Amino acid sequence: MIKSISVVIPVYNSELILPALITRLTPVLEKITDCFEVLLINDGSRDKSWQIINKLSKENNNIVGINLMRNYGQHNALLCGIRSAKNDIVVTMDDDLQHPPEEIHKLIEKLNEGFDVVYGIPFKQVHEPWRNFFSWFTKAVLSKTLGIVSIKSISAFRAIRTELRKAFVSFDSPNIIVDALLTWGTNNFASVEINEEERFDLTPKN
Repeated sequence: MIKSISVVIPVYNSELILPALITRLTPVLEKITDCFEVLLINDGSRDKSWQIINKLSKENNNIVGINLMRNYGQHNALLCGIRSAKNDIVVTMDDDLQHPPEEIHKLIEKLNEGFDVVYGIPFKQVHEPWRNFFSWFTKAVLSKTLGIVSIKSISAFRAIRTELRKAFVSFDSPNIIVDALLTWGTNNFASVEINEEERFDLTPKN
């Protein structure tokens, strides 16, 4: 069974959504485990995301903020969070609420079946057509290169056993694909279907 969870979220220019994200995420985690942390990795945001992260961490001891010097990219931010995680399981998710916190339990339940990595894949894609093609192409190349899971099963919404990071503890390169690093520690992958939501509207309201 799951004893503790670390949720790792790369943050980029998301000052408007962070409070809503934490408001939805915290009660979900409280239902799943008594021990959790949320790591918000500020990936060189140009808005007030870091100020919001600081405010949220002062209001809630379960929230940890990490401020990167510049924009290193999503996978570098993820790796930073995975290496900083204190708990048994790491859940990774985007900061725009397309990955509903309420679906995390599905990842954990599948992980409890004995898998090391579980991806949450949407029942149907909600991205724009051009983004769907780009996403498909990227996943196709990754899937063929790694041979880990089917194309549609690769997602930024993941649950992994934190101990897998031991396999890439010495990895030191700016060119990172987290999914490739995970294959260094296991070939025990699975996926579950989730209800992916529309991207949060970041347009400032008058």
